[in-house]
Amino acid sequence: MRWLVRVLRPWCMLFTKRDWRGAEHFPNGGFVLATNHVSHTDPLLLSHYLVDHGVPPRFLAKASVFKVPLGGRLLAACGQIPVYRDTADAGKALSAALDSIGAGVVVVIYPEGTLTRDPGLWPMAGRTGAARVAFLTGCPVVPVAQWGPQAILPPYGKRPRLLPRRTIHVHAGPPVDLEDLRGRTIDTDVLAEATDRILDAITAQLAAIRGQTPPSVRHDPRAASVADGQDDGRVA
Repeated sequence: MRWLVRVLRPWCMLFTKRDWRGAEHFPNGGFVLATNHVSHTDPLLLSHYLVDHGVPPRFLAKASVFKVPLGGRLLAACGQIPVYRDTADAGKALSAALDSIGAGVVVVIYPEGTLTRDPGLWPMAGRTGAARVAFLTGCPVVPVAQWGPQAILPPYGKRPRLLPRRTIHVHAGPPVDLEDLRGRTIDTDVLAEATDRILDAITAQLAAIRGQTPPSVRHDPRAASVADGQDDGRVA
């Protein structure tokens, strides 16, 4: 990932301004970095932030992304982790994430599992992958909010808007307090509670960046997709 960021860093410096905060909250060793997802550009911009702070990441990403001719090869070459949902290979992503944490690597997980579908671009209801990795490894979960990438490329947009230069806000908060949940049986209730805390922490960081109050209830694409009879398209 370092070499890819070095290649793309001039583009990032040319077309963006940076409001980066919170790297002092990064613990030593491996940890889960949980973040919101507002644009297809935010993994690159988040990588820029992390690599510049000496923390090269491994991302969990949809397996379908690895099938994109050039992008997929770059992801594989950088050691990123494909997530195969609802297949016999579904457990491979979890195993790779656990191994990475054990090796002292930072693993980036999007609890929402896909680009947000909230009308106001707030974090949606989440999946439990970040919490599960945290409990199985005992590692911290650092919440990070991103804002600004959506101005370059809106969610589900196809044409980037590079000018005027956009400010990319990346704010990390202190690790999420999960201590009272550790040591308990990792069941549905524990995972749901931990996931809510992680999303609450991300949302609080984002609210501070935006200077706005988030919705009192998170948008839940699963409820909408069940009503429509569709898959919600999420990763973990």
